[in-house]
Amino acid sequence: MERKILIIVENLPVPFDTRVWQEATTLAANGYTVSVICPKGKGYVADYEYLDGVHIYRHDLPAEGNGAVGYAREYLSALWSEYRLARRVYRERGFHVIHGCNPPDDIYMVASRFKSKGVDYVFDHHDICPELFEAKFGHTDGLLYKSQLWLERQTYRHCTFAFVTNESYRRIAIERDGMDPDKVYVLRSGPRLERLKILPPSPQIKRGKRFMVGYLGVIGQQEGIEYLLDAAKYLRDKGRDDIFWGIVGGGPHLEALRRKASQMGLDDIVEFTGRVPDDVMLAYLNTADVCVNPDEYNAMNDKSTMNKVLEYMALAKPLVQFDLTEGRYSAREASLYARRNDSADLAEKIVSLLDDPAARERMGRYGRERITSELSWEHTSKVLLEAYDRYFRSRGL
Repeated sequence: MERKILIIVENLPVPFDTRVWQEATTLAANGYTVSVICPKGKGYVADYEYLDGVHIYRHDLPAEGNGAVGYAREYLSALWSEYRLARRVYRERGFHVIHGCNPPDDIYMVASRFKSKGVDYVFDHHDICPELFEAKFGHTDGLLYKSQLWLERQTYRHCTFAFVTNESYRRIAIERDGMDPDKVYVLRSGPRLERLKILPPSPQIKRGKRFMVGYLGVIGQQEGIEYLLDAAKYLRDKGRDDIFWGIVGGGPHLEALRRKASQMGLDDIVEFTGRVPDDVMLAYLNTADVCVNPDEYNAMNDKSTMNKVLEYMALAKPLVQFDLTEGRYSAREASLYARRNDSADLAEKIVSLLDDPAARERMGRYGRERITSELSWEHTSKVLLEAYDRYFRSRGL
């Protein structure tokens, strides 16, 4: 009998969401019937597509909420679309499991509607929503914050087992949410090496500068790009006019940060590319001498694994970041660690690497080896397959 899984992701479209797409295609390649429900966006607007063995159903993305009423409206709209499409998937090909990817922590509500049909819920914990709320709004009180804790607890109460991205998230599942340790699997979001190819640098990207510092990621309010701009200005003010800063990615804070860079007089040395195709992204990162992860220290970032750190390492790039628990676990000797939220120390660590080619080569080689031997998707995805095989065998499937 076929093993059938429905994956629901609420905040990003597929295949744009790298983790979800890697999970879906890996399961499909190993004989599972996989369907995905997700929002439209990022250029993916078809109601239905069949790609790489995966059935993808998309719904219109609800307007982003603001305040309790706005968030409730947004989430209810998404839940209704997910339930409506889940009924369609169940009629067309069926599923034994709903695999819910947060944020937010509400997809268990859709799964509960299918429990009487023998469908179980599996939680894929991408973001710790209470800490995300704290990072965005700066407080841990009030109804909205408490709702995040309640939803997280309810999600774990309703799931049969859970995947988490690292050991910090695993501790939260066990200690804060009372999950059985034997039912929490660490599934790290390792990069696929076939996507991240090491290529010759493109010197023209540097705008005539000797060195380049690279960044890849979402351009949002929580990504710490302000620290990166402060570091660029700090080094220029100290006479280091030989560094180009290439910031690759799109996001809601992009235009505000472009204006800030202009106001700081950095237009000639800082470029925001916006969202670009993979070949352009690879050209920029392969040209960078040092890559940087400027995520500020807070409860969310300290406990979260950042994909960009692993992607830099896959391309054999040394990096600089603030001293965060999971960032240090991922990179180890591939990174230098600046004092938390200290842009001047971030700048000093960057320039110390730029001026030490031997250290750059050694750290880049270490990072690449760590990815190829342990942290690539080829290795980390084994947890996904082993957990699902164990689950389906327990059901006699």
